[in-house]
Amino acid sequence: MRVVLHIDMDAFFASVEEKLNPRLKGKPLLVGGDLERRGVVAAASYAARPYGIHAGMPMAEALRLCPNAVCVEGNPQKYVHTSLQVLDVLKTFTPAVEPFSIDEAFLDLTQVGWTGRPGAEERDPAHLLDSAIPVAHAIQRAVLRRVGLTATIGVAPNKYVAKMASGVQKPRGLTVLTLERFRERFWDRGVQELWGIGEKTRDSLAKLGIATVGQLARFPRELLTYHFGLNGEHMQEAALGQDETPVVPYYDGVPVKSMGHEITFDEDIGDRDALLAHLLRLSDMVGRRLRADNYLGRIVSVKIRDGKFRTTIRQRALSEVVDDEHEIFHTASLLLGEHWDGRPLRLIGVSMSGLVNAAGHYQHSLFGTDEHRRKMLEAVDSLRDKFGEHSLVKAGVLR
Repeated sequence: MRVVLHIDMDAFFASVEEKLNPRLKGKPLLVGGDLERRGVVAAASYAARPYGIHAGMPMAEALRLCPNAVCVEGNPQKYVHTSLQVLDVLKTFTPAVEPFSIDEAFLDLTQVGWTGRPGAEERDPAHLLDSAIPVAHAIQRAVLRRVGLTATIGVAPNKYVAKMASGVQKPRGLTVLTLERFRERFWDRGVQELWGIGEKTRDSLAKLGIATVGQLARFPRELLTYHFGLNGEHMQEAALGQDETPVVPYYDGVPVKSMGHEITFDEDIGDRDALLAHLLRLSDMVGRRLRADNYLGRIVSVKIRDGKFRTTIRQRALSEVVDDEHEIFHTASLLLGEHWDGRPLRLIGVSMSGLVNAAGHYQHSLFGTDEHRRKMLEAVDSLRDKFGEHSLVKAGVLR
């Protein structure tokens, strides 16, 4: 008897963008690649989905379906950063945490004492799995408290059924499926409802007279392996809800090596003041991330890319570790002035490396004459936590 949870962040990329810019909340939001090139939709907010928009759809088609959609170019660094924060939360509940993708993870609660103790009533599968419901709710609250985003959770006796369970009710859902409940819910549905079976496999199964999950579960296994090889056996195990795959914990303590932000402009920019305004905003974002995660950094890097995709990265070490965007911007602006030759740029970025945990490290700017500035930074961070990243911005950005 195992108790496995599948955590699936709700509309992850779009939700991160909404959190950073609350003005986007409730609007049909599309997150994609290089929007100038009309790529594909990487994520769509729940407000966009009633229009038939989904991940993987060409951006041009999505905009035809919803002309009023707001498009945002994705930033993988932001999503990875948030994903690592979510994993930190999950590890407080069990060490058995297996990331499945940037916005999904499996947890095994069986051995950590969260579920019912062994006994006559606890040996009942439904009772044991239902005993994990308070834990699942606690996980949802903890994730919301840490990163400000919602998650859907599936609870089941194995990874496959847990994955299926998390897709039953979204967003903010919680579904518990025993094997019996899984079969009751899915056996009458088409085989394409199973995770891992696409349109081509569905059509191939239909040629054998297999249309539903239940028919796949009861079909002679020898014939399945004859037509599909080992995949036929795997498909039938999926239909039966069988999965012995363990939850494999990822190695502990993935070190954060750097924190940074970059922006790709809608049009190349050659104006120095405009570039400095963007540099100031990016430095501000980096400083906030450092403080939020209790890091200090020593090495400031600036990345620039021109219209011909020529990329230059330059860095400079500071005399002490800092998390103040004023210091970051000062050094970044010097780097830009020294290494930018005036050609219009399509991208600019700022990052900090040489990171150390702020706990136990003396930072001069925390004391003395800069004490009032430190209190101001904390106040600004608090307001942004409450009202969003764009509630307060540096005046220089508004040029």
